[in-house]
Amino acid sequence: MKTILNVIWLVLCGFWMALGYVAAGIICCILIITIPFGIASFRIAAYALWPFGRTVIRKPTAGVGSAIGNVIWLIFAGIWLAIGHIVTGIALCITIIGIPLGIASFKMVPVSLLPLGAEIVDTDGGGIYAPPPRQTAY
Repeated sequence: MKTILNVIWLVLCGFWMALGYVAAGIICCILIITIPFGIASFRIAAYALWPFGRTVIRKPTAGVGSAIGNVIWLIFAGIWLAIGHIVTGIALCITIIGIPLGIASFKMVPVSLLPLGAEIVDTDGGGIYAPPPRQTAY
């Protein structure tokens, strides 16, 4: 089911949203100081192409640098990409078939606003993220 949703997503809006992230990444990579923003933008572009089966988690070790970088990103690129996700999500939710795609578009708004300190991981457990083992008190 994930593959079918990903293919429909790619055709309807994934390609165009990924192009927006790639454009933001290229602009950010022009200046040396904004290369971390460009790398984050390229990561999100890959996520925007094939979102089903993956999710975004926040890194607890992200520090003050990520917070400051996120504010800068929000002002220059994040707000525009988030608006693109919101408009796309509303357009997709017009039809019954598009509702899951619209919800996926809405779920991408937080990472488009604040990409630094976030990691995109597989939801099926086959990715690089494994939750820490539970510790029990004896």
